[in-house]
Parts: sequence; C-alpha cells; structure tokens
Amino acid sequence: MREWVVKRRERTRQLIELGGLVVKAGLVDLTDDDRAVLFGLLVDAAAKLRGDERKQRLLLWRPRGRRAFDP
Repeated sequence: MREWVVKRRERTRQLIELGGLVVKAGLVDLTDDDRAVLFGLLVDAAAKLRGDERKQRLLLWRPRGRRAFDP
C-alpha cells in the first residue's frame, strides 16, 4: 500500500478517536452540538496549556481523564 494512503488512514483514525473523546466527555450534548462552543472550549484549554501553569494543568487533567475511562 502506498505510504500516503497509510498516513491518510492513520490521520483519519486519529481524528475519529479524538471526536469520540469529545462525545465521551459529554460535550456534544452539553453544548447542543454547537461547534463554535466546542471549538471555544478547546481553544481555551490550549491557551491554559500554553500558560505558566502547564505542568499543574496536566497533573490535574490527566487523572481526571483516566478516571473517566474507567467503567
């Protein structure tokens, strides 16, 4: 299989998985599928990760995310 096809499939899978995380977190329902709000949330989170408290945010959010995966 051509390399560009493999890369495209990998990227498609990644995008589908990331979209699944948005759904699993309940954000689609909580925002009534308002994509501007969803994007605003992600932009806000990215800004916080660019700030001085990056390590603290990651230490806070990582365990929350792991717990959310637990059944």
